[in-house]
Amino acid sequence: MVSYQKKSHLTLFALLSLFIIECFSSEEIPDEWMLLHVVQGQLGAGNYSYLRLNHEGRIILEMQSLKGDADMYISDATLNPSFDEYELQSMTCGLDVIVVPDHFKRPVGIAIYGHPYHMESEFEIKVYYDQTTHEDPFADASYDPEQLEANQKRQRQPQLDASHEEESVLQTILIGILKIVLEILF
Repeated sequence: MVSYQKKSHLTLFALLSLFIIECFSSEEIPDEWMLLHVVQGQLGAGNYSYLRLNHEGRIILEMQSLKGDADMYISDATLNPSFDEYELQSMTCGLDVIVVPDHFKRPVGIAIYGHPYHMESEFEIKVYYDQTTHEDPFADASYDPEQLEANQKRQRQPQLDASHEEESVLQTILIGILKIVLEILF
């Protein structure tokens, strides 16, 4: 009787943990972002997988490590960036997000690196195009401070804030706890 009650409590805890994780992972994508591609892949420990970005404009790369831990390195100087040679990087244990500025020359090299701590890493990258118009404040010959301020307000982009990073850490902790609970149960 006690073991059945204990299992039911642990099962309830596991379901609650999954619900919390789902709540944190269902973040909204801004309306200005258009999904261009979804790329999935896997790679072994210490190996690279290379991709090439040809799209012009401001591009947002959102990579989720589905298994293991994959890191992302970006360069407009080489098509084969690495952890020694890159312009932009993201090396979290959860969701990696990199904003490729529109001034980067194309093609942009993207390297996905499988962390050596894991024998195999699986990842999914969502490629978004930011459709927000970026007007040049110096395009007109005259300088109008009111118009410049209005243009700057229009150009402000939704920024990924620190709470997103905190959610990722919380997600990783909850998943770890859930794995331990499930190993105990089964």
